[in-house]
Amino acid sequence: MSGGYITDLLSRITGRGFQEVYDQEEDIEDLELILFDGLEGFSEIDRYWLRKPFAFASILYNEEENAYYYYLAEPELTPFERALLEKTYDDLRDVLVLEVGVEPENKEEVLKSHANKLLSRYAVAIEKESRAKILYYLSRNCIGAGKIDALMYDEFIEDISCDGVGVPIFLYHKRYQNIKTNLSFDENELDSFVVVLAQKCGKHLSIAEPMLDATMQDGSRLQITLGRDITTRGSSFTIRRFASHPFTPVDLLRYGTFTKEMLAYLWLCIENNRSLLFAGGTAAGKTSALNAVSLFIPPNAKIISIEDTRELTLYHDNWIADVTRSSTLSGGVREIDMYELLRHALRQRPEYLLVGEVRGREAHTLFQAMSTGHTTYSTMHASSIEEVVNRLRNEPIGVPLMMLQALDILAVQRLIHIKGERVRRCDVIVEFAGIDSATNNIKINELYRFNPNTDSFEMGADSIVLAKIQNQRGWTRAELEEDLRRRAILLEYMLKEDMWDYREISMLMQRYFLNADPVRGLIEEVVENDADEPDR
Repeated sequence: MSGGYITDLLSRITGRGFQEVYDQEEDIEDLELILFDGLEGFSEIDRYWLRKPFAFASILYNEEENAYYYYLAEPELTPFERALLEKTYDDLRDVLVLEVGVEPENKEEVLKSHANKLLSRYAVAIEKESRAKILYYLSRNCIGAGKIDALMYDEFIEDISCDGVGVPIFLYHKRYQNIKTNLSFDENELDSFVVVLAQKCGKHLSIAEPMLDATMQDGSRLQITLGRDITTRGSSFTIRRFASHPFTPVDLLRYGTFTKEMLAYLWLCIENNRSLLFAGGTAAGKTSALNAVSLFIPPNAKIISIEDTRELTLYHDNWIADVTRSSTLSGGVREIDMYELLRHALRQRPEYLLVGEVRGREAHTLFQAMSTGHTTYSTMHASSIEEVVNRLRNEPIGVPLMMLQALDILAVQRLIHIKGERVRRCDVIVEFAGIDSATNNIKINELYRFNPNTDSFEMGADSIVLAKIQNQRGWTRAELEEDLRRRAILLEYMLKEDMWDYREISMLMQRYFLNADPVRGLIEEVVENDADEPDR
């Protein structure tokens, strides 16, 4: 039976049939909807569900080519199911137009409710497997990200890249690095897809304005190019995935990016309004580290963040999140860049100012803010201390030497290979200690440096910033060291308790800030347990 015949048959169905039972939700976890036994020439080395029972990832390996392959397995539709899906989709468009004011979290429920009602009116027998598949594809295409929707559920994927028409989609996988998939687009499909992606982000994409940077609903960063004028292989897109939970100090500790002593140092410095800059190459973890240490900011402090695309997530109520806006040819929408947002933010008297990657004139204003006593945190592309200083002092940034000394702490991040695995490490933490009168250069006080041979961190000189905090608080050296020790132990406690939720971690840190005494019981418990454990 052809799909055209079925579509014609369904189009003439108007009466209520016998499928009323499908108005009820059924347990579909145990349905077997996917038949996939691997590919010839490949051996399957990993398989895991993305949306059970509708989509799973199969990681395949070709020994001859020494290459991994990511196969996204989804249910195959029969001609009858495909025709029924098309009919339901066409009828739904008329119904859903009347639905206004539906909250994002209720969209899928509303969609399935209307789809179930339509399916119950079609006087044809519909197996529960067929119905489940139809509802899955309706949800995937109408609410989700279409063909790549299942990939957005894969926690191991950091980047999704489509390089053009007919080109396989590539992923950056946390376990298998750059890996090719079984997904690709034809030209018309790809052009329509990127336009829809832009619309779901509330943006406009056209031949007149073929390039777009946007933030997806889940927070992922999206870059799109439409047509062949700019990218000769056809439309393209890149999605930099947004983690399901924001990075926390415990994550930095868990993955070995920092030690507990380094994080305790940053915690005390941030709490005492010292400015910090994270530098590093692409994908070195600069923004993740910035987001993590932002949890050290006192709970009621006034915070303003400024970004090109929204990436930072803070668990603070007194927080204004600003994002830049691009200009458009149609409608006369004026561009609002980071420089303008930063100038505007300084009029709002922020206690902490978080700025996404600085690369131009906004950096000059940022250092002016530091010089006038504002506590600022930011990131920039630079792979060493020398490169950071050179980029800051020269055009297009051009920060005067006298202003550079307003920065307290610089942390340089690295993406490196250790035992065949790509890992992120803090390469060095230094303090800016004024200007050397003999050389007229910034004096650098190195606190920690990473040793790749031992995958460990080596301590350097004593901290100048901590000495100032000690004097500011009227502490003795012993009191300073005890405070750092307690913070380090609290971080270790959260790691041992396997805390992942940034809300839970932030609340514990806020409790420590507001009243440390109740939290000390946890610290003492950790210390006692450590003392009772035999040496390994």
